[in-house]
Amino acid sequence: MKKTFIIILSILTVGFVSCKKNTATVSAAQQAIIDDGLIKAYISSHSLDSVKKDSSSGIYYKIIATGTGAYPTASSSVNVNYQGTLLNGTVFAPEGNIGGSPLADLITGWQIGVPFINTGGTIILLLPSRYGYGNNSPSALIPNNSVLIFTIQLVSFTN
Repeated sequence: MKKTFIIILSILTVGFVSCKKNTATVSAAQQAIIDDGLIKAYISSHSLDSVKKDSSSGIYYKIIATGTGAYPTASSSVNVNYQGTLLNGTVFAPEGNIGGSPLADLITGWQIGVPFINTGGTIILLLPSRYGYGNNSPSALIPNNSVLIFTIQLVSFTN
């Protein structure tokens, strides 16, 4: 019953948000509530288990493999393999690699989530829109205020 309620609520929320002509009128607090509901519905409808929510940021994540060794920090440069999708399954970033990029130069959601894994680790990040691109999408493939899903493998990092 609860699962059905969350799914219906999410569909209504998506319908309401998509009918708005100007998403800039949605406050950051309202967008955070919308994003959280969409992520919860996605987790429920895809039967994802072991998903955790970072209490300080609100991002959701699932560690597929922890890896070994030290953890990267905000000042680390990372080498990662990744893929990015939207909640509807649209792939906006096909499998790719970022090599030697400062973590501090990447989107905020990665800065928060990548340090949860070690070298060789893999994580799925479900990022509320404010930790992705918010209302300033870099691409027509990513609508403004989109929740983003990234699967990231930390190949290596340097401090």
